[in-house]
Amino acid sequence: MLTDTLLKLFKRDINKLIDEINLYKHEPNIWKVDGIVTNSTGNLCLHLIANLNHFIGAILGDSGYVRQRELEFSLKDVPKSELIKQLENTLISVERTIKSLSLNDLQSEYKLHVFGEPMTTEYFLVHLNSHLAYHLGQINYHRRLLDK
Repeated sequence: MLTDTLLKLFKRDINKLIDEINLYKHEPNIWKVDGIVTNSTGNLCLHLIANLNHFIGAILGDSGYVRQRELEFSLKDVPKSELIKQLENTLISVERTIKSLSLNDLQSEYKLHVFGEPMTTEYFLVHLNSHLAYHLGQINYHRRLLDK
């Protein structure tokens, strides 16, 4: 079932994001921007945490999470340990929610029209995993370029 595949991919990529955060030699560089690199790893990480907790945890899993989107890119200097803790909690929420979905849930219309038109929950979960992977790649490049 697609939920098994999604669980493996979300787990792989969230754990890889934790690895990327841990690979920073100098913790302040998590928040560094330079030239055309305008989003720090820290802010991209906060964005992914909020995105997954909102669209999966709250909307599908009724977790009660309340997204504060403006803080995803305005907060600075959150300690590495706190980012990792939030990522670990996000993974727990994502796993719990996806495990609870039935085939009917996946094929049903997602509760929000995020892109201005209806889509299935299945489609949106695949999109969310792609979104995670996209920013994970940015974070990997950020670390290799700016953590000197």
